[in-house]
Amino acid sequence: MLRAEARGVPQACVFQGWIVGVKTLVARFEALEKLRNRIMEANHDYRVGADIFPSLNVDKIARDMDLDDQGTAHGEKDQPSSSSKALDEVEHSIVERVQDEKKAAHQILEDQLHLFSGRVANLGLEEQFGLLQQANTSSLSDFKGEIAVGLDTLHAKRTDLHEATTELSSFRKNHRLERVARLQQGTAHLFRVALLIFLLLVETYLNGSFLAKGNDQGFLGGATEAFAFSFVNIVSALIFAIFCVRWVTHRSWGGKLVGTVFILLYAAIALGINLLLAHYREVSGTLADGAGNIAVQRMLHNPLGLEEVRSWMLFLVGLLFSIIAFIDGWFVLDPYPGYAGVEKRRRERRQDYTDTKADLIDRLIELRDDHNTKVEDILKGLSSRRREHAAILSSRARLLALFNEHQEQLERSCNQLLSKYREANIRARKTPAPKHFSQPFKLQKTKPIVQNDGEIKDSDLASSIAAAQQALNEQMLQVGKECESGIEKYRDLDKLYPETLDGQA
Repeated sequence: MLRAEARGVPQACVFQGWIVGVKTLVARFEALEKLRNRIMEANHDYRVGADIFPSLNVDKIARDMDLDDQGTAHGEKDQPSSSSKALDEVEHSIVERVQDEKKAAHQILEDQLHLFSGRVANLGLEEQFGLLQQANTSSLSDFKGEIAVGLDTLHAKRTDLHEATTELSSFRKNHRLERVARLQQGTAHLFRVALLIFLLLVETYLNGSFLAKGNDQGFLGGATEAFAFSFVNIVSALIFAIFCVRWVTHRSWGGKLVGTVFILLYAAIALGINLLLAHYREVSGTLADGAGNIAVQRMLHNPLGLEEVRSWMLFLVGLLFSIIAFIDGWFVLDPYPGYAGVEKRRRERRQDYTDTKADLIDRLIELRDDHNTKVEDILKGLSSRRREHAAILSSRARLLALFNEHQEQLERSCNQLLSKYREANIRARKTPAPKHFSQPFKLQKTKPIVQNDGEIKDSDLASSIAAAQQALNEQMLQVGKECESGIEKYRDLDKLYPETLDGQA
């Protein structure tokens, strides 16, 4: 102010300007406060809450409708008149406001009831029970059908085995054989195959070292020629031992004669191959071309005319390996011609029958276990659906109770709003208030309609589920019995077609 006086400004003007500035600042803060209140104020007429039917905010509605001011204004005019029996326009607006809220709440209720009906329908309880009865009817039939198909399959396998057994019995009887056929399997068979490969490699190496002296390519060229001789030497011995010479053990004299001829022929071929190889070694060391023809001519004119000790060694080693291969081939199959093949067919069909029966039994057990697992899942699903059904009905009942409570609350809120208006009206009146001011307003309640046509009661549902559980448990027992019966039927084929050999089981 001193500065203002120094500048020639009157003190009263300065003070007045200061007052105006404070008022302006306060006005600005009041506007800001109103703006804050407007922002913080809810943009609806309900109290904040999580209810599906929220309570009305009576104080906010009263402020929005200016009930105190309108009540005072109408009271000063003595409106409505003391003899009035009907509600005035303000009271009508209050009632309409509450009626609108009731309609909105009823619409929410209808929507929620529709959702609950949809949830009940989606449970598909009637459909589930229908499918359950159908499953009870078809599951046992399917299981019996599986047993019937298995019996047909196993019967065919058992017939094949019976025929193979009859063939073997007839073969043993016709050829007067009492011993079991000898079949080489497992480790012994692998050992004989390994021995043959070993003989072929060793003979190839030895022959290659002997033939290398006259070959232009050295040991590699000699090994190539040696492999050819060794292969012919070993393979010819195997062929005679497996397919030809064993006829010497045949019961007929014709078979024995054929076997003897094959023995002599094998001996001649084994001696010829190994003598030719020995002569070829001696000739290949001195001649570059035509050694093969010369070796053949020498062997034909003088078979034992070998001049070198190494040639004789080559001949003896080859002959020894041929004899070893012959003996090894002799024990590959049974010595009696055809006996090994008949026995092998019978064993294969017996193994096929045994494996098929085991697979069919495993299949029945698998079907039984799979059926029981599905039944248990169905029972769990029914129990879960029952709990969900009960929860839906409980939620629906709770919703109806909330709607009824909400209507009661709307009635109380309407009376509170009417009281605010009437009290302000009475305070400003000069004449007595109408009689209806002292009477509470009765809100016409809406009774919700629940569509439950065809809906299953929880008690009936519990009974139906209990009956279904009992039926499923009985079916599980029946399927288990059918499984055991099917396994016994599979085993009964062994009694109908016993595996007999020479009249003995």
